[in-house]
Amino acid sequence: MEYPPLLEGRLLRRYKRFLADIELENGEIVTAHCPNTGSMLNCCEPGSRVWLYDAHNPKRKLRYTWELVEVAGCFLACINTQRANHLVKEAIQNDAIEELTGYDQLFTERRYGLENSRIDLLLTGEGRPDCYVEVKNLTLLQDEAGNGVFPDAVTTRGRKHLRELMDVVRMGGRAVLFFNVAHTGIRRVAPAWDMDPEYASTLAEAMASGVEVMAYKTALTLEWIKLEDRLEFNLYPAG
Repeated sequence: MEYPPLLEGRLLRRYKRFLADIELENGEIVTAHCPNTGSMLNCCEPGSRVWLYDAHNPKRKLRYTWELVEVAGCFLACINTQRANHLVKEAIQNDAIEELTGYDQLFTERRYGLENSRIDLLLTGEGRPDCYVEVKNLTLLQDEAGNGVFPDAVTTRGRKHLRELMDVVRMGGRAVLFFNVAHTGIRRVAPAWDMDPEYASTLAEAMASGVEVMAYKTALTLEWIKLEDRLEFNLYPAG
């Protein structure tokens, strides 16, 4: 997936979840849309270099969209969570995820489950169970060893999704929790036990029930973004 030309700036502050004040290289201060509902822990430090997409659309309430941030002065992270679903969908359609090949059709945002949810991606194929894929964007680097963890804040919605995936397995379907690792410094993935122990324990229960967990690294530049290699996933961060 190619980016349109991006503008560089410095983050002044992120606030009200969906807003960020950014100083562009020419000194102009703009308010950009922040397409991320999470806490963005370690990815929204004031003074960080950031990159924006300029929509050039006078009908938009906010002209700019925040896409990338430089973390710790050396890593890139994509904070636009909307990119994750598109990346995974594109990779599946290009047979770039071996574990998710061989399906005839792919649907997005289909309603399902006992708790009135929407699944990010639904894969169907003749002679095999439907495959429900829940995509999560992961950007929290926990330490210098390259451990990335999810979530970056307590998430009741995330636990709901895990319960729905467990129900899929109980009813004979295939359920996948897919971590799109959108941070170039992350080398392995685990649940954030210290951040949200209830989510982590529910994830352990889900895995024991047959929910599959996959984590794939995202290759990031200022020009393009794509899914790359599968990463190691463990129930506990490596020491």
